[in-house]
Amino acid sequence: MLMIAGRRPSLGCMAPTDLLDDLRDALGDDAVLTDPDLLRMHQRDEADLCAAGTPLVVTRPRSTEQVVAVVRAAARHGVPVVPQGARTGLAGAANAVDGAVVISTVAMDEIREIDPVSRIAVVQPGVVNAALAGAVAKQGLWYPPDPGSWESSTIGGNVATNAGGMCCVKYGVTTEYVLGLEVVLASGEVLRTGRRTAKGVAGYDLTRLFVGSEGTLGVITEVTVALRPAPADSLTLVAVFPSTAAAGAAVAEIAARGLTPSLLELLDQTHLRAIEAFQPMGLRTDAQALLLAAADTGPRAADDLAGLAAVCESAGADEVYAATDAVEAAALLQARRLAHPAMEKFAADAYPGGNGGLVIDDVAVPRGSLAALLDGVARIAAECEVPIGVVGHAGDGNMHPNIVVDRADPASVERGRRAFDEIMRLGLDLGGTCTGEHGVGLLKRDWLAREIGPVGVRVHQAIKSALDPAGLLNPGKVL
Repeated sequence: MLMIAGRRPSLGCMAPTDLLDDLRDALGDDAVLTDPDLLRMHQRDEADLCAAGTPLVVTRPRSTEQVVAVVRAAARHGVPVVPQGARTGLAGAANAVDGAVVISTVAMDEIREIDPVSRIAVVQPGVVNAALAGAVAKQGLWYPPDPGSWESSTIGGNVATNAGGMCCVKYGVTTEYVLGLEVVLASGEVLRTGRRTAKGVAGYDLTRLFVGSEGTLGVITEVTVALRPAPADSLTLVAVFPSTAAAGAAVAEIAARGLTPSLLELLDQTHLRAIEAFQPMGLRTDAQALLLAAADTGPRAADDLAGLAAVCESAGADEVYAATDAVEAAALLQARRLAHPAMEKFAADAYPGGNGGLVIDDVAVPRGSLAALLDGVARIAAECEVPIGVVGHAGDGNMHPNIVVDRADPASVERGRRAFDEIMRLGLDLGGTCTGEHGVGLLKRDWLAREIGPVGVRVHQAIKSALDPAGLLNPGKVL
């Protein structure tokens, strides 16, 4: 297995048959999976070229009590535990290690409560993001976090990685909406954090500690999330630019003028061409960059959209086009959501025979540095001689350079690795962070260490040691 980053995680331990017996006693035979094909299916998430091992067993608990039983059984036998949701992550955080017990939370899919007065929902971790959105919409409410995989990713996985999405520019990432958690610790104890109230400042903010911890500190078994009143349809526009740098300059000016779009996305020419080849929809493939912007409806929406259009025009946009209705606006948003599958097809076409690999980077910089980041990525692509397409959440400076490599060619993989590292270095040099929303996982452990420094590493390690002294929870991830 080729790797873009990190070592192949392996603790070299195989559990005795007694462990499987303990698990079957606690969960029943149907929730303890050892079929080799199923084990292979649960080896990894969607991060390409990240190391992965083969688990001993995949468990599918349905309750907190069953998760407790799995964690305690694994601890008795000294076997690592890897929590998994829908495995849509892009950093290897859900990748199994050899001989591990995988806890798949997909069967924990109950929406336990929707409270329209307190504007909260209480859900199990296996609830799919889109399912929650649909359920709360029936009561006139809205759950804003909308990662690109929202139709398949689970709330537990979103919380574990602190997932983002297209609405982050105005409404923030997952952590802004997590009020409380139920977590099974490495000891098998059940910890409840947070609150149900609109305000609450009692004690350390343990909820935020677990959000984004990627299963390394505990297994999330219940989530209390905040909801908002459902918004009306947004007004949407598209601006076409002759260069990515011009689009980046427009984003900086939008921020400087205090405009607050509810969505501000960027697609470069590589992505425009890939999307149009994947699903023709009349996109301008001659453009170097496209900005997709939206403004929430309301008294100021039309003025806000006009302000966004004026900034784009002054920044040099060749064309600015406003959607005429909700159907057209939805089609434009769908084009953005097709970016990932379109680039997967682009990679497959570039290197036939199943050899096309797609390494999806995730770097965030201050909005004023977005143009410098985009120019730098173009330079890195030329220097490393690898195709790189850039897409992302321009409004909050969070870009996803997609590096295309030939898995069958070690030289191509090495060039991709070099490009990945150069983009990471550029992002940090511009005052940014190594991950805006995908998490660290296996892919960015070294870069996290560089970003937070030796003191930060020691604090992280101290927290990990305090909560998981045996190091059995999702070993090898984050640090």
